[in-house]
Amino acid sequence: MRKILLSDRSLQLLFGPLDENVRFMEKLFDVTMQVRDGVLALDGGEAAVASLERVLADFSDLADAGHAMPGGDLKAALRQIADNEALSLRDFFPKMQLLAAGKRQVTPKSLNQRRYIDAIRANDIVFGIGPGGTGKTFLAVAMALTCLMEKSVSRIILTRPAVEAGERLGFLPGDIEEKINPYLRPLYDALHALLDGERLQRYLDDRTIEIAPLAFMRGRTLGDAFIILDEAQNTTSEQMKMFLTRIGMRSKAVITGDVTQIDLPAGRASGLIEARAILGDIEGLAFCLFGEDDVVRHHLVRRIIKAYQRHEGDAAGHP
Repeated sequence: MRKILLSDRSLQLLFGPLDENVRFMEKLFDVTMQVRDGVLALDGGEAAVASLERVLADFSDLADAGHAMPGGDLKAALRQIADNEALSLRDFFPKMQLLAAGKRQVTPKSLNQRRYIDAIRANDIVFGIGPGGTGKTFLAVAMALTCLMEKSVSRIILTRPAVEAGERLGFLPGDIEEKINPYLRPLYDALHALLDGERLQRYLDDRTIEIAPLAFMRGRTLGDAFIILDEAQNTTSEQMKMFLTRIGMRSKAVITGDVTQIDLPAGRASGLIEARAILGDIEGLAFCLFGEDDVVRHHLVRRIIKAYQRHEGDAAGHP
């Protein structure tokens, strides 16, 4: 048994509602935790106790310095630390508050998400590649709004392949916005989560936030803008090249996609996969890769992704 002395603030934050954080740590590290007279006792295997002790030391320092560690964010960080001893709570907290001027403050919930944000700040073109639910699109929209509010860009342009097998928009009813809106729903969902309805409508009305169907971007130069290309795995090679060569001065572009969800017709190469092979060593351009550990949806989503990966691996090995 090992005993640790923590401050009153640390203990209060650690135990949380109904001792939820403590129960979670006990299960995750296979250690028993008890507190008496302000002293926390850890009982369990030597390696597990040592690992948790390092976590608690960081937790105490961060808590005493006044850093907030919401329960959901703390649990997400602890899961990754339990899997990788090279990580610590200091890799996750304090986190950047990406959008102080919106409805809510946004913070990365995994180390890869934090690297993604750092890459967007440091580079003009960033590719975010990984499974659904890893925050690629949501964080890109948050960063776009942050740049808009910081006045480093004057507009946001949202785009994606509108129809997976070739963007044939003409048969859909309505004007261009009405045709493309159903396909841009994930981007709109992120905008609605981050902005109040009145401000969002104003931005849409005055074209501060613009809908730009990928098929209609040819010939444009997109300057002084934050541009997001979503579902980029469904671009063709020609579409990807066209998009990347539209980017103008004082602009940033984030390209997101999931290479396991390609809906192009058989025989058509994904522009996203090709871009990664061609552009991987260009300075000023970054590729950020996400995995199932970065999934921030329902906890079962992570298990579902792993199960499909195992199934696809088995299928590949047994034609």
